[in-house]
Amino acid sequence: MDVGLINGLPGHPLFVHGAVVLVPLTALALVVCALWSSAARRLGWVLPVMGLITLVLVVLTTESGEWLEDRVRESALVEEHSEMGSALIPWAIALFLLTVAAWLLGRAGPRRERDRHGEAGSPAPGGTAAVARLASSPFVRVVALLIALAVAVGAVIQVYRIGDSGAEAAWQGRFSTSRSDAGR
Repeated sequence: MDVGLINGLPGHPLFVHGAVVLVPLTALALVVCALWSSAARRLGWVLPVMGLITLVLVVLTTESGEWLEDRVRESALVEEHSEMGSALIPWAIALFLLTVAAWLLGRAGPRRERDRHGEAGSPAPGGTAAVARLASSPFVRVVALLIALAVAVGAVIQVYRIGDSGAEAAWQGRFSTSRSDAGR
């Protein structure tokens, strides 16, 4: 699949704008859902789908960036930006996996409530009640929140660093700090 050109222009800037919005948004949604299981239940399947779209967008951004890197003037700034961009993929994978985990933990709470009140009948074979009990334990919730916070903060910081290095690579030495009389 060629993600290099979109309507004759490099696709990287388009994908970058999507990733710059979706990575922090997914990170925020993840932390909110890790804090409040009711938020995870309300978002439902939207949370893991958001994580998957973010992952796909990060991969598209990286692939289109590598395509563009082969077509621009080589420089240390471009090389540094490219290396940093590739380093976002593990963060996006972790975000996706954690959105799935938060979704599953959010689903475990209502299942435990149904089991506790006898609405679900006898517990399902295979220890579903035990899994629901474990998933809703305070220890598991705190550990999940700490991991979600670490990954969310790390991913957002990485997006910022990549964006800063990309802006520097694209714009350093290509503009004046004083106003131009051109166009007046």
